[in-house]
Amino acid sequence: MPSYRYKGRDKSGQLVEGSIEAATPNSVAIKLSSIDIMPISIIVTENVQTVEEWMMKIFGVGLPKTEDLIIFSQQMYSLLKAGVSLIYGLKVISETTKHTVFRNVITDVIMSVESGYSFSKALGKHSMVFHPLMIAMVEVGENTGQLEGAFLQIKGYLETEQSTKQRIKTAIRYPIIVIVAIIMAIVIINVMVIPAFRDFFAAFGSNLPLPTRILIATSDIFVRHGWLICIFLGLLGLCVLLYSHTPKGEWWLSFIKLKIPFVGSIIRRSIYARFCRAFSMAMSSNVPLMQAFKVVAKVADNPYLEHKILMMRHGIERGESLYKAAKESDIFSPIALQMMAVGEETGEVDKILLDIAFYYEKDVDYDLKKLGDLIEPVLIIIIGMMVLMLALGVFLPMWDISTVALRKMDGV
Repeated sequence: MPSYRYKGRDKSGQLVEGSIEAATPNSVAIKLSSIDIMPISIIVTENVQTVEEWMMKIFGVGLPKTEDLIIFSQQMYSLLKAGVSLIYGLKVISETTKHTVFRNVITDVIMSVESGYSFSKALGKHSMVFHPLMIAMVEVGENTGQLEGAFLQIKGYLETEQSTKQRIKTAIRYPIIVIVAIIMAIVIINVMVIPAFRDFFAAFGSNLPLPTRILIATSDIFVRHGWLICIFLGLLGLCVLLYSHTPKGEWWLSFIKLKIPFVGSIIRRSIYARFCRAFSMAMSSNVPLMQAFKVVAKVADNPYLEHKILMMRHGIERGESLYKAAKESDIFSPIALQMMAVGEETGEVDKILLDIAFYYEKDVDYDLKKLGDLIEPVLIIIIGMMVLMLALGVFLPMWDISTVALRKMDGV
């Protein structure tokens, strides 16, 4: 069935656009009219990615935030619990959503459901917006008749994720500000301060000490080739960004993230907490075990650890216990492994996994509070080395000049 891109106006006059599969343009117009959208243009596409879609995929520009998904889940839970039909509930949310892209996505979901798609399949067409775990939970809710309960669980999970991310951002904000300030100071010193001293020292024609020569050479590079350095760094950053969106690049970048001093360990344990919480939620919702592993692996949002988690799945497929598969993956701490073993013995793996998630989250919280204390000495050392280098480079030749001047005065 061909795909069409459309633009139209809803009842409030706001512009709505998106894509839909239909047999003919007339079918698209009929579907749009059924949800109170007046079509402006309907163009057949050949799966060509637009600039907006490319920007969303590479940079995440325009995608709904976690807050939008939390509000969506809360609204869906409240409407479904009140007995409102799925289609009408989605129309209400679409009309009240201010985020343009998200409103277009919900509109497309409505048309897909009206065309015969299941709700989970309709959400799955927008994988950049809806996480695989969210789609899997909706599918389970559809099959069990507990769709409102699924959205309540999704809301709780998203709120926990948002809280963890906010704590990590808060903890690394100070080091990032200091590092940016250091970089700006280096640029200003090399572009404005050192050239003035260089002219001053050159007037005396004396031999300059090594620290001064290093500072002057570095300054010359900044002044003469600064624009080349900026272009090079910009191109390098763009290349790294594009490479990071290739399968191999994603794998390497995810591996490097886990090796960053101070921060890598926190990122790794926060991912373990996310995995355990999501896996517990999937098991308590009766998601099939093998499907749960496949879906929850994507929750890690880290291809390296995703591969490790899928290896656990392969181990369980071979008949291994969860404890043994987790131990062979070599990613969990001994305490977490012991708790998994107890969970298998008692038949309460979902509850134990939730306890493990709490354990990792408390561990991460403790390290986040210490992160500033750990990084601060390193930053002080870096700043101290900069000040020492600047002081040696500027004051050593000044002392030599003053010594020479005093000798001349004594000779006179």
